[in-house]
Amino acid sequence: MSTLSTLLHSRDRPVVTAELPAINTGGVAKVAELLGRLSPYVDAVNATDNPAAHAHASNVAVAIAIIQSGAEPVLQVVCRDKNRLAIQADIVGAALFGVENICALTGDDVTAGDEPEARRVFDLDGPQLIQVATGLSEGRYLSGRPIDPPPRLFIGAVENPGAPPFAHRVVRAKKKSEIGAKFLQLQICYVVARMDEFIRGCVGEGITDRTALLPTICLTKSAKALEFMNDKVPGIYVPDDVIRRVRGASHQAEASFQLSLDLARTYLEMPGVAGLHLADFRHDDAVARLTHELGLNARESPPSSASPHYEEKHAHGSQLAG
Repeated sequence: MSTLSTLLHSRDRPVVTAELPAINTGGVAKVAELLGRLSPYVDAVNATDNPAAHAHASNVAVAIAIIQSGAEPVLQVVCRDKNRLAIQADIVGAALFGVENICALTGDDVTAGDEPEARRVFDLDGPQLIQVATGLSEGRYLSGRPIDPPPRLFIGAVENPGAPPFAHRVVRAKKKSEIGAKFLQLQICYVVARMDEFIRGCVGEGITDRTALLPTICLTKSAKALEFMNDKVPGIYVPDDVIRRVRGASHQAEASFQLSLDLARTYLEMPGVAGLHLADFRHDDAVARLTHELGLNARESPPSSASPHYEEKHAHGSQLAG
């Protein structure tokens, strides 16, 4: 079993996953370099699949590089770009190298990216992909052809508590849970009441008895980054008061970190939450600092205080459109 699977089944402590920044060049050494800010403090690292409809190094290649660099990957698989044959081939192929954790996403439309003329595939959607991956783990391709022995897979998906129709989000989460999703990485949500309503609904429906919920915490450095997410990233709403809190601070980077820390603490206190998923757009020591201040990496030395002087760098965003 994967480490992620073992930890989420045991529920002994909050689990932390994070997204590796998109990779374009630099080989396995670049993957290892980026993991240096993440892997000492998290339990598994997502290998994204053309996030925000921008082309990058393949999810399978990056997941294998994560293993070769000594960390545990979560292979994100998007339905936008490939048909069911290619998707099954990717999952089974990655499993040959020990990639067990799978996160199924429908994916952003091509109009979100820089090649909007690309053809959409969407042969499957997110819930159908969960079913396909479950079948692979049980030893059969979608056609019914057997796989012996079957690949060992731990299957998850995503959900967005902060996007309308709000009441339907719990219904979607329940469907994904019932068809095989063992964890849900939740989209960035800056409206605590929406997250609370969603989590309570999942607890009430029994979803959290079989599926771990991991709210996403986004680490940014400025009000500008929050405005970008609110204006440009589908499915994310950042309230004006949240933006004003950061914009009015003397050190926006520190105010941004404190915002993330407050959200993390609030979400970890909600019954039914199994941990956190981190999207780091700061590229400094914020992941180390956050997990330390939350008491989630006691084995590590305390990090230095995250500097407010790093310049904001944009990296194509969190890939949680499911």
